[in-house]
Amino acid sequence: MPLLIALVFLVAIVAISSFFTVSTAQVAIITRFGKFLAVANPGLNWKWPFIDMVAGRISLRINQISLTMETKTKDNVFVTIPISVQTRVRPEKIYDAFYKLSNPAQQIQSYVEQVILGHVPGMTLDEVFASQSGIASAVKQELDADMAGFGYEIVNVLVTDIVPDAKVKSAMNDINAAQREQVAANARGEAQKTLIVKQAEAEAESNALQGQGIANQRKAIIEGLQASIEAFQKGVGDTSTAEVMQLVLITQYFDMLKSIGQTDKTNTLFLSHSPSAVKDVGDQIMQAMIVADRAKG
Repeated sequence: MPLLIALVFLVAIVAISSFFTVSTAQVAIITRFGKFLAVANPGLNWKWPFIDMVAGRISLRINQISLTMETKTKDNVFVTIPISVQTRVRPEKIYDAFYKLSNPAQQIQSYVEQVILGHVPGMTLDEVFASQSGIASAVKQELDADMAGFGYEIVNVLVTDIVPDAKVKSAMNDINAAQREQVAANARGEAQKTLIVKQAEAEAESNALQGQGIANQRKAIIEGLQASIEAFQKGVGDTSTAEVMQLVLITQYFDMLKSIGQTDKTNTLFLSHSPSAVKDVGDQIMQAMIVADRAKG
């Protein structure tokens, strides 16, 4: 009876060790005496106990490898390039993926370094920034071709950033700030230029209108004087033109003094108050007019 129990127990152990499960999105490598035998798919699988072994399991999910590359550009600027490589095992090449690469992540990194060093050193820093997606595409294309023989598919390559040396980055910021300041200075200069031009145009127009106003004013004065002289001569027949002109000028002289006295800025005005002073003023005005008339002749 104990022998039977032991036999049943042994059979149970053998049966249990013969069956194994594989999770979804995984495959198992089955070997017999160390030699590759088969690939076990997801689900419940069976193998010969003690003869067949599960050598390893491979995930079929997309795996991301994050790398950081440091290299020099064509214009001698050291840059750090973070790269994310998304890979997965090709289902039809499980054997190659399991046996051909001992450390897939490290060997993929070596291939990425080779591709980056073949592209970035031939580009300037500005070209590297402008060709960020182009660099990722080139890495994916060459890496996919190289890794296909090892059973890996390169799903995508992402160049997540371009990080130049700190001093270079600071210099680039200074250059950018200087360029923006230059643009702002040009804009301020153009605005000031426009303002000056507009002010000059306004001043010229104002002077033209002022001159036109003065001309119209003088014309009106002359016409008024002429009408006053004609009216006065009609009222007083024996009065000469010179006498009427002198009277009009004296009247305007006193009107001018009245205007001066009415201004807020006038505090004191000294004038001769004798009757002879009025005659002297009239004589001086007439004399000035005669001299001016002779000078014109």
